[in-house]
Amino acid sequence: MADFLSLMTKDQKSFFNQKIAFITGASRGIGREVALSLAALGVKIAIVAKTKEPHPSLPGTIESVRAEIADKYGTDKVIAIQTDIREEAAVKSAIDQTVSAFGGIDFLINNASAIKLATSQQLNLKDYDLMQQVNVRGTFLCSKYAIPYLKKSNSGRILTFSPPLNLDPKWFKNFLAYSLSKYGMSLCTLGLAEELREYGIGVNALWPKTIIATSAIEVNFPKEWLEQARKPNIMADAAISVLSQSNSITGQFFVDELVLKAAGLSDFSDYAVNASRKLLPDIFL
Repeated sequence: MADFLSLMTKDQKSFFNQKIAFITGASRGIGREVALSLAALGVKIAIVAKTKEPHPSLPGTIESVRAEIADKYGTDKVIAIQTDIREEAAVKSAIDQTVSAFGGIDFLINNASAIKLATSQQLNLKDYDLMQQVNVRGTFLCSKYAIPYLKKSNSGRILTFSPPLNLDPKWFKNFLAYSLSKYGMSLCTLGLAEELREYGIGVNALWPKTIIATSAIEVNFPKEWLEQARKPNIMADAAISVLSQSNSITGQFFVDELVLKAAGLSDFSDYAVNASRKLLPDIFL
């Protein structure tokens, strides 16, 4: 059975060599998987996340992911920067450290997100603020300070993990605050794609067709959800596929499975946590 990387051409793979990626939320889950997958293609990685010391219930830190990449590809291929992307000074510093270490930025991956699924009546404002600040403000801030360096790159890309814009009321009824925050990220994609089109920077979004088996799902949701999920590497493979496309492709909202089908992949069973279980669709689709 062919895996996604085996379907890539030599030119597609060589495109990534020596590129520089700034990846938020890269200490675990999808962000970690994207970092490892890009590093395998020769991309230099800035791991940007808040977790430096082990979390009591969520595995992974910026240092653990840095060590994984350094052990396989060399210490000069990766840096780890503890960053709270809600803070302007912290984001600017992380961008500056990345440029100082590697000479620029080619790919910005806006992966970091906070989630709390609750109705407006149930949700406390602390959780509301966290989602708005991490998801929308964080995406905006990282994009704002990466743009000057993306302009200098011949391969400037912004890829944000947020859903297609869909104003069906069912996506707002039970978790309005989360929907506002994720759609805010999607609106950043829509707006930045037009703002940056003249500079040849491709700005797109990517979302999973099914739920993804991350630690956040394991900790916050019913155990059986994991059995009906796909592994994070499907999002990493789809991200690679989107990034490899021409930067004239911009303002698009991609779905992981559809991206990979278009790339020639037909068997998705290896991505399933449990191939015998029916997959659970993600929200917003």
